[in-house]
This record gives sequence, structure tokens and C-alpha cells, in this order.
Amino acid sequence: MRIVDSNEALQAFVKELSAAPYLALDTEFLRDQTYYPKLCLIQVAAPGVEGIIDPLAHGMDLKAFYDLIARPDIVKVMHAARQDIEIFYLQGGVLPDPLFDTQIAAMVAGFGDAASYETLARKIAHVEIDKSARFTDWSHRPLSKRQLEYAMADVTHLRVIYEWLKARLEKTGRAAWVAEEVAALQDPTLYKLDPDQAWKRLKPRTTNKRFLAVLAALAAWREREAQNRDIPRGRVLKDEALTEIAAHPPETPEALERIRAVPKGFANSKMGKGLMEAITAGVSSPPPEGAAADNRQRRRREPSPAVVDLLKTLLRLRAEAAHVAPRLIANAEEIDRLAAGEDDGLPSLHGWRMEVFGKDAVALRKGDLAIAVENGEAVVVELEEEEKE
Repeated sequence: MRIVDSNEALQAFVKELSAAPYLALDTEFLRDQTYYPKLCLIQVAAPGVEGIIDPLAHGMDLKAFYDLIARPDIVKVMHAARQDIEIFYLQGGVLPDPLFDTQIAAMVAGFGDAASYETLARKIAHVEIDKSARFTDWSHRPLSKRQLEYAMADVTHLRVIYEWLKARLEKTGRAAWVAEEVAALQDPTLYKLDPDQAWKRLKPRTTNKRFLAVLAALAAWREREAQNRDIPRGRVLKDEALTEIAAHPPETPEALERIRAVPKGFANSKMGKGLMEAITAGVSSPPPEGAAADNRQRRRREPSPAVVDLLKTLLRLRAEAAHVAPRLIANAEEIDRLAAGEDDGLPSLHGWRMEVFGKDAVALRKGDLAIAVENGEAVVVELEEEEKE
């Protein structure tokens, strides 16, 4: 097995890969003790070439690798690529393009919601993946033979999976469907860790302006502390502590100390002083930008549960007929909005989703379609004018 653990070896490996039409990529990383993911391995496979890059090797400079995956003439193939892309973007400043995500492609090709790599390896490459090394310490050196074999298997079989899915999509004319989904993964805003937007992760369900202003200030403070110290957000302060403080902002360290979700002694620590400053700033600030729009959306007319159920049934039927995972067409929030007649900006009413499901969803809502039972199976029936009257 080829282990690339020096800059000279990396240069030679990259040279061999530079003529490849595609690269199958995966990473092993740790982030349970840090804010930023700690990159431990990079697995790469192309037709006739494969190897594992060790980013933790002494003096290793990954610039040659990042230059390679930035090349527009080589397809980058990954499975469930978002976390890998985040690492490449944060550490290398690169968004892989062109990109092929085999999980998205599998959903378009009829493998159901969120098909795992193991499932695709079994059904397409006809191999079983040994998952026993998945949750090991990838930062420990030396790595065991079992760890290295597991890591390498994540890309060697990905070559077979990619070539099979690519051929299937070309045959069915659905390559553009996958490209549309992949484009969303290449949006840099997904990976920019902006402290001022951190409040959105908490998904507040209130219109209270003071609460939202304080919560935004607290979330931004926590995000900066976590980034500066490179520790998980929860190690700074738990989510429930932020929401409790925002609901009843304390005016003194003593009052902060009495909040149940705040650890004992926190109020008088260095971070406690910063937290009190964030509370003061939040109390005198307006709500964060975007909160008003989010709240207007939450105040929408509640959809009829019966209409929601009908649309879910229609979605399932149309997804089965098209051999596409329902989740790729529309999620639960979109179904609710469709049922409530709030169509603006819904992906299911545009592009290929409109053809597969959206136009029928609108027709069902208008009474131009019905769902009936024939021979024990649910079917979609187009209603004639006299049937609607």
C-alpha cells in the first residue's frame, strides 16, 4: 500500500495523478476535541493509481495536492462530500470543481434516501466493506494495517461506483439533475464560519426582538471563543445556556452565576467577563439581520394536515415512478409550504423537480388531480371537468 509521507513523495504522487480523468477522494479526520476538523488522512484513487497522503507527517506541505484538486480538467469524486469539502476549503482554500457526489447520484439513480457508501459498494462493486476501523483514532501513529486497509477501501471501490453511476446517469439523461445538486455544495457560504451568523444554528422559534438580539450577540461571542481556542462550541457554553441567558439576560456576574445552565465559577472567569460584555451589547442592539424574514415565514397560515398527507403520498408515488429518492425532490418543510400555498422560492416548483412532482402537486392542490386506489395500490388520477364539478 502506498503511503505518501514526504513532500518529495507527494510531488511524485501528484505527477502520476495529473493525467487522470477523475480522482476518487476521501478523508479521515477528528473534530470531537477541536473546533476545526483535524485532517489525519487523505485517500486518493484514480484509474491505475492509488495511495494515502499523511497530512500529519513531519514537514508535510499539501499545496501540491490542493493545486491538483483545483484543476478544472479533473473530476473530483466523493461520497457525501460536504465534510470533505469543508476541510479542503478551510485548510486549502479550494472548492473542488468539477465535483461528482456519489450519494447524490445514487439518490437520482434509484438507490433511495442517503444511500451509504457500504450499500453502493455492495450493490455496485459487489464487495463488503469492513467498518470495524471507522471510529478509531486516526491521529495516532503508526496506523495499523487494518486502519490503512479500511481507509484505502473508501476510494478504491469508489472508482467502480463512480463509473457505474456516471454511465447510468448518461443513459437516463439525468446528469444535469446531479449537477444541480452538486452546485449547491460548492457554495462557499456553506463553509464560511461567520460568528455573526452563528445564531441561526440555534433555530430560535420566537419573534421577541430583545431575545433575538441577545441570542445573536451570545452566539457570535461563543463562536469567536471556540475559533480562537480551537475547541468545540459546547466546551465554551452549551446551547441551552445561551437560550436561557437570552430569555432572562443577567445584569451582574452574580446573576449570571445563578443561571442553572451556566457552570459554577464561569461568571468570574475570563470567558465570563467576555460573556457579560456580549450580554450588554446584545441588550442594546437590534435583532440580527434576517430574523424578521424568518419570523414572518413562521407566522404563515398553518397547512391542512389532510392536504399535507395527500402531498406526501403524491411525492412518494412520483418519486417511485421516477426512481428518485423523495428527499431529493422535496423535504417536509417544502411539503408544508406547498400545502399552505406558499410557493415562492420552492425548489420543487422549478427545473426537473417541477416535471417530476411540482406540476402535479399544484394540480392536486387545485383539484385537477386525485389519488385513488386501484387493485389495492394508490394511483394518481387526472380528473375531467365533469368529475371536478
